[in-house]
Amino acid sequence: MEAIVLVGGLGTRLKTIVSEVPKPMAAIGGYPFLTYLLEYLSKYNIKKVILATGYMHEKIMDYYGYRYGGIVIDYSIEYEPLGTGGAIKKALENVSEKDVFILNGDSFFDINLNHIYSKHLAIDADLTLSLKPMINFERYGNVKTTGERVVGFEEKKFTIKGCVNGGVYVAKSHLFNDIVLPNKFSFETDFLTQQLGRLVIAAYKSESYFIDIGIPSDYLRAQSEMVNLI
Repeated sequence: MEAIVLVGGLGTRLKTIVSEVPKPMAAIGGYPFLTYLLEYLSKYNIKKVILATGYMHEKIMDYYGYRYGGIVIDYSIEYEPLGTGGAIKKALENVSEKDVFILNGDSFFDINLNHIYSKHLAIDADLTLSLKPMINFERYGNVKTTGERVVGFEEKKFTIKGCVNGGVYVAKSHLFNDIVLPNKFSFETDFLTQQLGRLVIAAYKSESYFIDIGIPSDYLRAQSEMVNLI
């Protein structure tokens, strides 16, 4: 299968300690964070990865080129910010398979890709979200589910118990077909929330290891927690 990794963000909150490279290239134990994601994808025999780049895309291209081990690397380049939705929409033009994995380039969720893909197929979902159960959180929105379906999204606020979006998806490659969308839009707020009643969105919950390096404290925590993953 193929995977899209979203690596085009500005990484504003991390710039105080990572400013020379784009956020997915931030060093963890001597390797760029993106290398951990590519190693993870290679473990599941992903053969092609489309890197949805933007900010400082040259540094990513210079480092990885067009192959990483057994993975062919393709690039989808934003020359102006398109938002998460616009970046996915553009990258999907490079996908040749019926379904595709999509990963956020600044978080790592160590779920079993074979399992989430099996659920995606079993439900015949348009999109399957990976969800991480959490307690006492306010940095993330809460994803509401009923059975195996996603039924709602709550804005970021303090939540005693719920599930957060783990940043790993399986999507039908024609996900945006027949929907009028601007070039620039948010995947989460402008698409998922608006299309919830029209799409079959499945939920895959996992207690697997999760970290988001988007803020300095969690980036520093990753230095000790992720070093043994390569």
